[in-house]
Amino acid sequence: MSNASRPFGLDLPEYPWDAVAPYAERARQHPDGIVDLSVGTPVDPTPQLIQDALKAATDAHGYPTTAGRADLRQAIVDWFARRRGVPGLSVDQVLPTVGSKELVAWLPLLLGLRAGDVVVRPRVAYPTYDIGALLAGATPVAADSLGELDADTLARVRLVWLNSPGNPTGEVLSAEEMARIVRQARELGAVVASDECYAELGWGEWESGVPSVLDPEVSGGSTEGLLAVYSLSKQSNLAGYRAAFIAGDQALISSLLVSRKHAGMMVPWPVQEAMRVALADDAHVQLQKDRYRARRETLLAAMQDAGFVVHGSEAGLYLWVTPGGERAEEDSWATVAWFADRGILVGPGVFYGDAGQGLVRLALTASDERIEAAARRLRESSR
Repeated sequence: MSNASRPFGLDLPEYPWDAVAPYAERARQHPDGIVDLSVGTPVDPTPQLIQDALKAATDAHGYPTTAGRADLRQAIVDWFARRRGVPGLSVDQVLPTVGSKELVAWLPLLLGLRAGDVVVRPRVAYPTYDIGALLAGATPVAADSLGELDADTLARVRLVWLNSPGNPTGEVLSAEEMARIVRQARELGAVVASDECYAELGWGEWESGVPSVLDPEVSGGSTEGLLAVYSLSKQSNLAGYRAAFIAGDQALISSLLVSRKHAGMMVPWPVQEAMRVALADDAHVQLQKDRYRARRETLLAAMQDAGFVVHGSEAGLYLWVTPGGERAEEDSWATVAWFADRGILVGPGVFYGDAGQGLVRLALTASDERIEAAARRLRESSR
């Protein structure tokens, strides 16, 4: 094929959420309106102290630094020590990012992965892990354990994604489980990147927090080959700010910094100040967690009353469910339709890999009034 006839653009899958549009329209026909529990976008106000910090920093006439302000990097280091049980990081081991999704999508490319390399991600996982591998020309492989892989695939593993608490499953990996994967990856010379965006939202046994890949119990006291990714979108309602960061192996962070400087991946100066203030204040994080706890309890009880089986969902912003009884073998889309007929929009499990077939994801990111409306409709369905 000549250059003149070769089409432009990347050969990527269609954006999955576009397929939900007909079900959204169906749900909007409900007399009391739609309850949108599909995409987990925060609906509560950004805390006032963070808004004030952003406003105070709007005289941002110069370019921001890609590395981030020194006081922001120190705030990230302090946050890891205070909230995640990760002492001893230096400011050279952290880097702000323009939200966490761009980091997930570009990390394989920025790490230098190429055709033939393998990126391992959980069997049920956020689709962007696969997209990131494809952007780099690498091969995404779904596996919950490196022991599942054959010898040829194992030899080509360059990056292993962890996601704990998981999206959409809400499952949490213990420190022992994470440490085992870290040891195996190090033997292969692979990087372990841990997406920990829901870490502040543990329930039940994880109420006091979930392990980080940088926790000494996981890392063995060394950050070599390890990266932790975190976002303030969930804990601080900063999804619209695109405020996140990565931390870990200093050599990897230094390499990522150089690449990101060349590519102009800079977090705006006012957003950096908002991040610094947000990371230093724990009170608003607890307040938001309590909001989600109340919504979770309301929705969880209604789901169970309506005959649904809740899987995982030990942490994070979602309930990961299947219908019970006679409908137990339904595929994901049939369940999405069932909810849509009741004016509730949910996410189909198949968006998260073949292993998500038959399940759906319900987000807790709706107002108290809309969560109550969903619970009421579910209770009516169980009569």
